[in-house]
Amino acid sequence: MLRLRSSIAHHRAEEFGQLLRGHEGVRRVVQQTDAASEVESYVFVADVEPNCADMLVEQITAMGISGDDYVLTKMEVVAPLHHHHHGEGGVDGFAWVEVLGAARANSRLLARYLALINVAAVIAALGVITSSSILIVGAMAVSPDLLPICATSVGLVRGDRRLSRRAFTTLTLGLGLVVVTAAVVGALLSLFGFLPDGFEVEQSSLSTLAKTDYSTVLVALAAGVAGMLAFETRASAAVGVAISVTTIPASAYLGVALGAGGIDHAFGALVVLVVNVTLLIVGGTLTLLVQRALPNRSGAPL
Repeated sequence: MLRLRSSIAHHRAEEFGQLLRGHEGVRRVVQQTDAASEVESYVFVADVEPNCADMLVEQITAMGISGDDYVLTKMEVVAPLHHHHHGEGGVDGFAWVEVLGAARANSRLLARYLALINVAAVIAALGVITSSSILIVGAMAVSPDLLPICATSVGLVRGDRRLSRRAFTTLTLGLGLVVVTAAVVGALLSLFGFLPDGFEVEQSSLSTLAKTDYSTVLVALAAGVAGMLAFETRASAAVGVAISVTTIPASAYLGVALGAGGIDHAFGALVVLVVNVTLLIVGGTLTLLVQRALPNRSGAPL
């Protein structure tokens, strides 16, 4: 369930109220005087079904209502549940406006994103060096790379070049940081003699990270689908672990190969990384295109 809150000037209040009360899927409309406003205006609050949100936002925009005058937020429904388990004419009450908002937020290169992916790089590098699957899984759990991947797909489907370019740049810089950090970790451990005796990156039990075969393609495509569905339902924290299996380990392997003496094997890891990222974006984009083709009661385009 979504909640709309808006502040509307007095002369537009009647028209706006009629829009809300006459719109299918908008319920419990409340109107009251905005006592905090310097000019006479009214505050409207209403519950909006997700599959009606896109058309409602379009109609509000068509009225000339500024984006500063309303906000649409997501609410968790506790009871009754039977009205909200399944949206009509969409994908579980799927709202494009919500996905687009999340994509815009996660396409930005934030310090927190860089910090988390750098931590994931250190953990993954140590996992490659020590052949520890546990550390690799830990690195995948920390990494936030699912978010810009899905934001890139949203931008591609919408034809929003600015969004897709910004998200892909964030993703590229993040994975590049993983490679650099892993290379630095490998080089420092080698310099100070902390690498395991006779360490060769190609002898690591994780050397399959530098090999591409049919399973690489299938896993990456499936992960892209799962990642986009999770991105839409706010379950990205859990599914992100599965997505990162195709990105963080290969990036860390590439970095360790460059920093700890295994340049001959770095190219294979680079190929795996490029293939995985490409197919993740393809999988996510195809998922959105299929959902876009499904009938939606709101009738609003993506």
